[in-house]
Amino acid sequence: MGDPVQISEWNMNQLPSDSVSLENGILTTKAERWGLCIDPQEQANKWLKNMYKHEDMRLVTFGTDNWLRVVTDCVYNGKPLLIEDVQENIDPSIDSILLHQEFLDEDGTWKIKLDKEEPYPFGEGFKLFMTTKMPNPHYPPEVCIKVTLINFTVTVNGLEEQLLGDVVVKEKPEVEAKRLEIVISMDRDQKTLKSIEN
Repeated sequence: MGDPVQISEWNMNQLPSDSVSLENGILTTKAERWGLCIDPQEQANKWLKNMYKHEDMRLVTFGTDNWLRVVTDCVYNGKPLLIEDVQENIDPSIDSILLHQEFLDEDGTWKIKLDKEEPYPFGEGFKLFMTTKMPNPHYPPEVCIKVTLINFTVTVNGLEEQLLGDVVVKEKPEVEAKRLEIVISMDRDQKTLKSIEN
């Protein structure tokens, strides 16, 4: 299910390149339900922030003042949204988003009803991501059926690769710079090849 061009872009945006992390990336971006990432080392958080920084991703926690207004703005304008530090319960105000309760209005636009307010237009580019720093959360079944739970906890292989990368950066920064240059070049070439094939 992974697209090699997209995967190389993920790696450039700080997603570790071990197989578990790549599978988690695929689940986060392609699952039908919005993803809730168990992310004690904050790898998913950093990756998502890097991936969507050019799309004006908004960051919010359920404790933030006017957080629902930020959610509404993202839904309306079709911007990506990252809800951080999710505890073991999710605020029911966003249930309609989690359950994909968008509907087609009489005038042919997609809308969604948030809380008790009037329906809002549902922006085409809207994406929702959630992360928690809790290492071993116990989500109740009513949360589990609304989201895709994705475990981003670092694996031994992932940790080995990251430590190797850190050692190379420290000991031979020119080798790391060359590697990064090659990765960027390969990514550009793969994108060109894909567009030619299309």
